[in-house]
Amino acid sequence: MKQDSLLSAGWLLLFLAAIMLVGCSVERDGITPPGMVYIPGGTFRMGIEHPMMPEANPVHYVAVSPFLMDATPVTNRQFAEFVADTAYLTLAEQPLSPEDFPGADPALLVPGSIVFSPPPSRVHLGDERQWWRYVPGASWRQPEGPGSTIDERLDHPVVHITWSDAVAYATWAGKRLPTEAEWEFAARGGLDGREFVWGDENPASRPMANTFQGDFPHRNEGADGYLATSPVKAFPANGYGLYDMSGNVWEWTSDWYSPTHYRERTAAEGVVDNPVGPTQREAYQGLKVQKGGSFLCTDQYCARFRPGARGRGDPSSTSNHVGFRLVKDVAEEK
Repeated sequence: MKQDSLLSAGWLLLFLAAIMLVGCSVERDGITPPGMVYIPGGTFRMGIEHPMMPEANPVHYVAVSPFLMDATPVTNRQFAEFVADTAYLTLAEQPLSPEDFPGADPALLVPGSIVFSPPPSRVHLGDERQWWRYVPGASWRQPEGPGSTIDERLDHPVVHITWSDAVAYATWAGKRLPTEAEWEFAARGGLDGREFVWGDENPASRPMANTFQGDFPHRNEGADGYLATSPVKAFPANGYGLYDMSGNVWEWTSDWYSPTHYRERTAAEGVVDNPVGPTQREAYQGLKVQKGGSFLCTDQYCARFRPGARGRGDPSSTSNHVGFRLVKDVAEEK
């Protein structure tokens, strides 16, 4: 009888222990909302030594705290939910003010955005106007302008989004834009110092991201299967379970941009802790940092689909290759 009681007590203890473990698992899983990934934080080498990217060096040590990050860029489906809930109107959907564009053709002061338009033949790569044009009516709803639609692209990244549009969505979602350092740390997926988010090799025969293959800008061979944006999970995730940290669309960060900021930041020795970039007054031409590259990146021209690379954009500009993803502080979930 005593042995039976002890046996029963033993099973009870095991049962209670199992309940406690399950409870811990649920509690731990509970800090990661659906669609987000826990990023552990740590110290890494930020930047890249590359002849096309002097603004991304010197490579320096940076530490970031743990945080949560969206597993994918914000999609058309998600942005549509935001608009349905708030009746939000993006900047690309609003008329342009003549005061902001003195001397501009009034016919162009209508809602619209910038769309990649490949020229018919090779052009000089020093003039971006050869492959970009302002398209009246282009917006997140109509990525290429009137007649285009997102009906078959609900799981593609939302595009034609200004920095302020991204912040408005973030406020609604209870999240924020990542710092440049957070974004780069997460993009590396634990592969510190590697050139690409998947390692050090970029196999042309097996594209690892949605980028431009062919002769930029006039002939995209589409070896990766896409000529414009792709579904957000079309390519493998990185080591942290994040998708599209290379190519597809550029992503806004919270940092102001300065091409000399890395040199200024590393004037003092040691690890830089949770950097937030220069001040607005110090920013170069009022630009914000963008990261990750897009479906238009190629070693022939941009090459900035590497995690250490730095992009930049006017916070009020829109185009069909810029989107965003969001982060959340871990402390907010406790």
